[in-house]
Amino acid sequence: MSRIGKKPIPVPDNVKAVMDGGILSVKGPKGELSINVHSDMSVTFADKDIVVVRPSDSNTHKALHGLTRSLIQNMVTGVVEGYSKQLEIQGVGYSVELRGKNLLLSLGYSHQIMIEPPDGISFEVGRGNLITVSGIEKQKVGAVAAQIRSFREPEPYKGKGIRYVGEKVHRKAGKTIKK
Repeated sequence: MSRIGKKPIPVPDNVKAVMDGGILSVKGPKGELSINVHSDMSVTFADKDIVVVRPSDSNTHKALHGLTRSLIQNMVTGVVEGYSKQLEIQGVGYSVELRGKNLLLSLGYSHQIMIEPPDGISFEVGRGNLITVSGIEKQKVGAVAAQIRSFREPEPYKGKGIRYVGEKVHRKAGKTIKK
């Protein structure tokens, strides 16, 4: 049996989960999310828990079991706490600025990059060159943070670029002249 899939998902008191047809909706203090549950998976409510049950032990059902449970858990966590990713910009002349809701990046190109946040995502600029991407959908927060990082990934020689906070960049030695 799937170790992840068999765990029940605890639902806090301030969260309301409703299954309507094949769509599970979760509503909490930070917002509302819904997911289209695969037709083979069955979602049941027991006490204050959500339980995902699979019909057989086929490999496809085992994979869907853990996936469905993880997606529902991420929805419950998102509407209660939310998700955030932090990025830092390192490099001389690299800067970030918040213009209204949009993010303005100066990354050494001949032009500045303006990023408009998708629905449900917000940006914050902290001390120095620290960017916080936050929202209630885990996948969307990660995708937006990865998109921002892709504009100037950290290079291995000087370490300049955009990186996640705490990310280790493998540094290479520069070229040396042999005599």
